[in-house]
Amino acid sequence: MPGEICGVLFDIDDTLFDYTSSERAGLLGHLAAEGLLESFASPEEAVALWHAIMEEEYARFLAGELSFEEQRVVRVRRFLGRAVPDHDAWFARYSALVAQEWAAFPDARPVLEALAPRFRLGVVSNSSLAHQRAKLTALGLAGHFGEAIVCSHEYGRAKPHPEIFLAGCELLGLPPEQVAYVGDKYDVDALGREGRGVVRVLARQGRWPGRA
Repeated sequence: MPGEICGVLFDIDDTLFDYTSSERAGLLGHLAAEGLLESFASPEEAVALWHAIMEEEYARFLAGELSFEEQRVVRVRRFLGRAVPDHDAWFARYSALVAQEWAAFPDARPVLEALAPRFRLGVVSNSSLAHQRAKLTALGLAGHFGEAIVCSHEYGRAKPHPEIFLAGCELLGLPPEQVAYVGDKYDVDALGREGRGVVRVLARQGRWPGRA
């Protein structure tokens, strides 16, 4: 049937994967190991600053102003307020600690296992393909998606642009009216999608954070 949902596309970070918790634990562990934690008024201030800078600089990466690696360099420099001799090594140490904390949400695997027999499943993510594949593999979720993973870094368009959602539908081999998308951010995952015949969008927790 034309309007029947036959496929589901997922966001990854903070939808299937608990990005916020792993980022917090990894950052605080990294700052403690580097002897930098006391440079901030509190751990929460450090986490809030890191997250705010990440949001700003990652948006520049998505807009094509910075490469994936460049946005990492800028984030470190802004966060510390100074240049670091080897940004790559600094960020690699941080990333390694974050990776140790990687965890899927408890409901992610059961939901995917319940959907898999009846729906085609895929991913649309604002990130790089190699990074997200590695993450899904580490979480034991990659097998649910096969090759149906499209990421903004390689595709050249980022959410909320309709084209990247349509690319995900194409990978599923389905028309957009038969595909649902599950995400966690209203402005990235939902705004501009509904009412345009692209995909039907669902909030991860049944409602968008900060919205009634």
